[in-house]
Amino acid sequence: MEIPLQRLDDGLPIPAHAHPGDGGVDLYARDSVRLDAGHRAVVPTGIAVAIPVGFAGLVTPRSGLAARHGISVVNGPGLVDAGYRGEIKVVLVNLSRETFEIERGDRIAQFVVIPVAVQEFVPVEKLPDSSRGSGGFGSTGA
Repeated sequence: MEIPLQRLDDGLPIPAHAHPGDGGVDLYARDSVRLDAGHRAVVPTGIAVAIPVGFAGLVTPRSGLAARHGISVVNGPGLVDAGYRGEIKVVLVNLSRETFEIERGDRIAQFVVIPVAVQEFVPVEKLPDSSRGSGGFGSTGA
């Protein structure tokens, strides 16, 4: 699938798959940011995209940053709708007890484009039965 991409910063790489078959591409920090312990920051990526109708983009944490430094995406996954044309920004949070420095050009998140179903909600008097019913969090005993 080809996705039109506008470079807002020519000094950063164009996102690309690191290996054949990878699900996501890395997003890069446009700015250097100091993330103190427990704090969050909105980090621009230097790109804007035109995702085709019927698809959406998900901004997800990078497992290495999360495992080694406690850096995650606050609203992970962040959702980029097909109609959005602004710069993709990543809301990072430092869940560790130490300050973390993000340098311009660092890989800060991953971006995955997925198909989405068009949803139309129809009010009904009663929902159909299911084997789960109304059981919520922890209802399976796990």
